[in-house]
Amino acid sequence: MPRYQGRCHCGSIKFSFVAPAIKNGLRCNCSICIKKGAMIGDFIVAPEEMKIEVAENALATYQFATHVGKHHFCKTCGIYPFHQTLRKSGHYRVNLGCFEGVDTLSLPHKLIDGAAL
Repeated sequence: MPRYQGRCHCGSIKFSFVAPAIKNGLRCNCSICIKKGAMIGDFIVAPEEMKIEVAENALATYQFATHVGKHHFCKTCGIYPFHQTLRKSGHYRVNLGCFEGVDTLSLPHKLIDGAAL
């Protein structure tokens, strides 16, 4: 499986993990994902597999509703690179727009009904 390396827009947050080839994505209809508009990976990354580098305390976290999901973003550029998922606490889903060469505008995707949770 390939090792993926992603980053926020300014590069203050970098992350990497090993996962299957990215061929599909997911969109979520919960209140925050609708506003973010990001395409997320259709796989989950275990916490021990996620390597995160943060420059100068740039990582911020937003939680709402159940406070289980943790939506992380860069304090410098505002980009959302990943979140810790509500469905599998502590595990990550990633923003596919943070990877070079992934065309999120043409990537096939499914819808997660996060609004029903």
